[in-house]
Amino acid sequence: QMCEKFTVCENSMEMLLQNNLNLPRVTEEDGDFLTFLSLQDKCLRKISSGLYTFQTYLKYVQETFTSENQNVESLSYSTEHLAHTIRQMVINPEEVIIPDAATQESLRTKLKSSKTWIEKITTHLILRDFTSFMEKTVRAVRYLKNTRSFS
Repeated sequence: QMCEKFTVCENSMEMLLQNNLNLPRVTEEDGDFLTFLSLQDKCLRKISSGLYTFQTYLKYVQETFTSENQNVESLSYSTEHLAHTIRQMVINPEEVIIPDAATQESLRTKLKSSKTWIEKITTHLILRDFTSFMEKTVRAVRYLKNTRSFS
């Protein structure tokens, strides 16, 4: 949809130049994915922290991608609920990093300072990385569901 509405596509040069966002990720740096998952509590903490961090980015998307406001609002609510649910599964839930108000405001200010064309690219990058993060989250939760007794 972003590609069609705003001509912001995956292979555009601007996409490559502007990807300086510090979005949450589960990457190869975390080690082999299955090894990473074997450290279940660490995995759950990272997922929950990442979902809480994405909240600020999703609010930005909601403000800039106004034609999809309702969908993004629903996505944001569901993400917050999932972050809270996964946080409750962590042995020490207080170890989950939740960005404080000052951090969120600083990030919002940084994101809002972008020019309009960068705004569209930023929105696309946030949604793309959120999708990737959620794909890995689903894999992790399925794995944990099969190896742990939680519902």
